[in-house]
Amino acid sequence: MISRNFKNVLVVSIGFLSLFTAYGGLQSLQSSLNAEQGMGVASLSVIYASIIISSMFLPPIMIKNLGCKWTIVAGMACYVSYSFGNLYPGWYTLMPTSVILGLGGSPLWSAKCTYLTISGNLRAAKENKKGSDIINHYFGIFFFIFQSSAVWGNLMSSLIFGQDTSISDIPEEILETCGAADCGLTIAVNSTSKRPEQKLVWTLVGCYIGVGVLAMLIVAIFLDNIDKQQASEFREKKEPLCKTFLATFRLLKDWRLLTLIPLTMYSGFEQSFLSGEYTKNYVTCALGIHYVGFVMMCFGAANSLCSFLFGRIARYIGRATLFFFAAAANLSCIIALLLWRPHPDQLPVFFVFPALWGMADAIWQTQTNALYGVLFPRDKEAAFANYRMWESLGFVIAFAYSTFLCLEYKLYIVLAVLIVSMITYPIVEYNEYRNPTEPIEQITSENHKKPAEDDIIIIQTGM
Repeated sequence: MISRNFKNVLVVSIGFLSLFTAYGGLQSLQSSLNAEQGMGVASLSVIYASIIISSMFLPPIMIKNLGCKWTIVAGMACYVSYSFGNLYPGWYTLMPTSVILGLGGSPLWSAKCTYLTISGNLRAAKENKKGSDIINHYFGIFFFIFQSSAVWGNLMSSLIFGQDTSISDIPEEILETCGAADCGLTIAVNSTSKRPEQKLVWTLVGCYIGVGVLAMLIVAIFLDNIDKQQASEFREKKEPLCKTFLATFRLLKDWRLLTLIPLTMYSGFEQSFLSGEYTKNYVTCALGIHYVGFVMMCFGAANSLCSFLFGRIARYIGRATLFFFAAAANLSCIIALLLWRPHPDQLPVFFVFPALWGMADAIWQTQTNALYGVLFPRDKEAAFANYRMWESLGFVIAFAYSTFLCLEYKLYIVLAVLIVSMITYPIVEYNEYRNPTEPIEQITSENHKKPAEDDIIIIQTGM
């Protein structure tokens, strides 16, 4: 029998897998499917701009009032609304639903990270193990399951859009403009971005709505409300709203968080490049939109497997080794993408880059999330809200310049942020090595009977 904590980790992971099967598939297609006037990329910019705004105040308020479980359910509902907006994509449907998704995005992810951190500390306290090791393990399991959503969501889009054979006819003169050889700003209006038949779009979006609603039901029914007592006590205290509102910004006084901002923003830059630029300027341009799903499946599969692997071995080789390995992989890909001239005859190469990118992204996601949980155990909600805020700023900046900067310059920007990240991150890691952060010890009240199994609740300090 698996423990209750481990069961909860699986429920959260499967819920996110189902939700992001829908959203991940839609995000990969926005720059190609809704290319008119840059509407798709604009909607992604609005999403991450809204996440920045919500990161400033919503996560601590929602998590402390609703608890992690119901914050996750509410955030998932916001994501489903974006799928409805894609049924009839236009400025008046995509922009409002993008705002709704963004407002729910930061509480969703902050609640997930807080939930996994609490669960990891609970198990560590019970088994007398190091909290950071269990948290790393749990984040590895989560991202192993979660990142496979890219496989299923993109498989759906490729199989459905593949029924429209007219979208794969690409003339030679168009192929000459693919990759960094050309500026890449005309891809959005050429024939390679021809929309599939509308009935196929409706079929795909309808499937995405269904799996999104399924995600909400899975979490609402099967996830334990492990911080219910803390949320109830917080509501009874009626803590001033301004104190909770400022929790995210108060944490910026910690120099470690400030030093991690470049690394956190890089996560947004590298993800937005693959989903927004690689899919449009390399895959859609040279192969057609129906190949976007297959290529992103490769990314998702590599990301999923490596998330599980690196979550397991991090305790043996350390975070720093993994971070520098990911940096080396991304650096190699960036240099190669600057030189490569994509052509349909080089089909295997189109899958090599997302595979390497997925391997590196697995490290950025698992280890950065775990690092925040280890460094800020007493301010988990505010710490993960900051993580989403700065990561989203990277997304916003990348999507904002997507429609007017040439592809070559976009690659140079990603490279520059990567270099800065690898200069600032070791400072925090070295300080943590010399002065380890003390984890929150499990506290149980003498007035409560000893809970059974893994039903012990960690006491979180006030923000």
